[in-house]
Formats: sequence, C-alpha cells, structure tokens
Amino acid sequence: MLKINRENLKTSHQLIWFIIDFLMLGLLIINLAFIIFDSIYNFTGVQNLLAEHAPLVKELYHPIHENFLFYDLIFVSIFLTEFVVRWGYAIKAKVYDRWYFYPFIHWYDIIGCIPVGSFRFLRVLRVISIIYRLHQYKVIDVTQTRAFQFFNFYYEAFMEELSDRIVIKVLSGAQDEIRMGSPLFERIQNDILYPRRDMLSDWVSQRVADAAREGYIPNRGALRSYLETRVDNALKQNLELSRLKYLPVVGPTIQETLEEAVGDIVANVIHQILEDLASASNHAFIEDIVNVFLPSPENEEENDVHNEALINLIVEVLEAVKSQVRVKHWRSELT
Repeated sequence: MLKINRENLKTSHQLIWFIIDFLMLGLLIINLAFIIFDSIYNFTGVQNLLAEHAPLVKELYHPIHENFLFYDLIFVSIFLTEFVVRWGYAIKAKVYDRWYFYPFIHWYDIIGCIPVGSFRFLRVLRVISIIYRLHQYKVIDVTQTRAFQFFNFYYEAFMEELSDRIVIKVLSGAQDEIRMGSPLFERIQNDILYPRRDMLSDWVSQRVADAAREGYIPNRGALRSYLETRVDNALKQNLELSRLKYLPVVGPTIQETLEEAVGDIVANVIHQILEDLASASNHAFIEDIVNVFLPSPENEEENDVHNEALINLIVEVLEAVKSQVRVKHWRSELT
C-alpha cells in the first residue's frame, strides 16, 4: 500500500506543486483507464458482447466512443496547461540554464499529449516521472510497496544472472588466453607485477614481520622449550652419539654436554631467524624471494622456468573468482 508522508508534504516548500502532482496523477490514471477501455471497446466482438449482456452500458458509452477524440482532447488541454505553467515557473525560478531546456528535458510530456494512436500510451511515462519525483522528495516511498518489491526482486535476479554469465564468460576467455600464451600473461607479469616488485616486497616484508612479531615473540619461551625437547629426543635416538656414554669416565659428561650444546645452538638459530623476520632486516631476504618469483623481463631463460607456475597461479585465482561469481545471492532471499 502506497503511504503519503504527511509531515514531509506539509513542511515542503513545494506543497502546491505536490498537490498539482497528485491531481495530475489522478487525471492520468483516469485518462489511461479511459484509453484502455476505449481500445477494448473498439473491437466489434466486445460491442456485440456488451449489446447482448449489458445493453445499458453500450447505450451509454457508444456516443462517448464515437466522440472519443473530443473527450481525450479535454484531458490533453489540462495536461498542456499544466505543462505550460510548470515551464513558466521553471523560467522564473531559473531551474535550467536556458529557458528552452524545459520542453527538451520533459519531452515525454509533449509527445504523450499527441492524441494519435500509440502516442497516448506514452502518458505512462508521465505517471512514472510524477511518482519518481514524489519519491525523490520523500512524500511517498515506492520501495515499500509490494509491486515495487516484486518487480525489483526479479529485476535484480535477472541482472545478477546476466552479469554472472558475462563475467564468467570473460574470465573463462582470459583463462584460455593465458594458457595459450596470450600477451595478456606477459602484460600481467611485465607491466603490472614487475613494476610493483618493490611495493610487493615491502608489503610481504611487513606482513611477515607482523606475523613473526605477533606469533613468535609472545610464545618465545614455549617454542624454545619445545625445540630443546625435540633436539634432545633426536640426539638420544642417534646411535653414534649414544656410544659416547661407553667411554670411561668422561663419556656420559661429553654426551650430556653435547646434547645441551646442540639443543642450545638449534634454539638460538631458530630464535635469531624469527627475530630477524620480526624486524625490518627481513626486507632484503623477502626481496630476494620476490625477485625469484618476479625476475627481470630481460632474463628470458629464467622467466621461462617460472612462467608455468605463474600461469597456473593466475588461472587458479581466476577460477576462484568464477566460483564466487557463480553464487546466486538472489536465491537466498527466497528462503
């Protein structure tokens, strides 16, 4: 049900124009209903049906039908008068830059007033324009009507289906071109990724540093204990090291000292690696890794080695995008 916001209507500075809009909207609906009924009445079969089952209706309406143009011109004269009044107001208020812009912008009002054939049905555009204007000024809210929600749902579903098919078709074409060695791959690698190699290095370096800082440093003690335990167990299972305990006097001492030293060395090496990754000093290391994946375009032989992996990566990324595009969001609204 279309509700009128009376507060916005009263507080608006265009109250008189909104009242005219409502009057014109009512006249347009009556006029369009009149045109539709007369178009149906124009069929001989309909006239015979009325003559048989509702002769009074035929007797009353038939003179109107014969003078349909006259009655329609009454509506047209009202519509044209309203059009001229609005045009004059637009000139006085300087709504548009030029005085003659109004009829060009509101062309549907003029064409709809032509009392010939299908031009009459263009008055529907004027109905739409009035409803849109009232909705724009929040006098009415079209979005809350069942008719709007019904048509908008199927419009959105249609547009989603159409756009999904187009996007999937485009992405599938891009995948095929990349697999066949299209210049698209070289453009992605040489014109997009390679010029941004420093930016990628900075971004990856920062992400690695954040991950190491947040994941390792708070758990440094637990990780050290875990590493020492694992190294100790590994050394005890080593056959050559276990033979040291059979050395007279100093064997068990050497074995224990060696186990502690190896465990401490491994823990310190891992600790230093993660400390470096958590600091800005990891940038050179990350940059070397990025350079391996994105070598200079001049190194053609080196590029050929990595092209296949990069192609597969891009194809899989596009496939993931296609999978997401295939999700039908409009179906979830039906449940």
